[in-house]
Order: sequence, then structure tokens, then C-alpha cells
Amino acid sequence: METNNHKIVDYDEVLDAEFGKEGTPERAKAEEEAYAFYTSQILQDARKEAKVSQQELASRIGSTKSYISRIENGLVMPSVATFYRIMNALGMRIEILKPIM
Repeated sequence: METNNHKIVDYDEVLDAEFGKEGTPERAKAEEEAYAFYTSQILQDARKEAKVSQQELASRIGSTKSYISRIENGLVMPSVATFYRIMNALGMRIEILKPIM
């Protein structure tokens, strides 16, 4: 995607043009890939901050180093249960907060 020289744009239009309209298979695939990438970065950052190797993390959750690597590379999205196990194994806490109205 090219820069727009700091002009204000409607990002829904940008996303529609780049990935298809909301609800289309193309848009759903792009969103899924974005979530996988975002999740991979959260987990990788948490693992590195905890100074834990991929192998050690895999051992802590009963998985394999290659599975942890695939998660961190955004190639696979962990289940919610696996995400919680990983965060717990790294000593992290997950909070779900309601927005303040």
C-alpha cells in the first residue's frame, strides 16, 4: 500500500479496495491473517521478555518447538486454550476489561 502524504482517508474504503468488502471471503482471509500475525507478535514478545526459548516454552505446555515456531511466524493460530496455556507458562496474566462508558 502506498503512502497518502498524510491526507485523511476513510480506512474502510482503503481496506475494501485492498482486501475486498466486509463479509467477503477475501476480507475474512485477510482479517484472519492479520489476527494470526498480531497473536504471533504478542506471544513472541512475551516469550522473549520472559527469557524463555521456544524449546522450553514447548516443554512447559506439552508441545513441540516447531509448533511454537509456527505460531510465532503467524503460520498457525493457536486455540484459545493453547493461547492461555502459553501465557500462563510465561507467567503472564490475561485481563478482559469492559470499556468505560
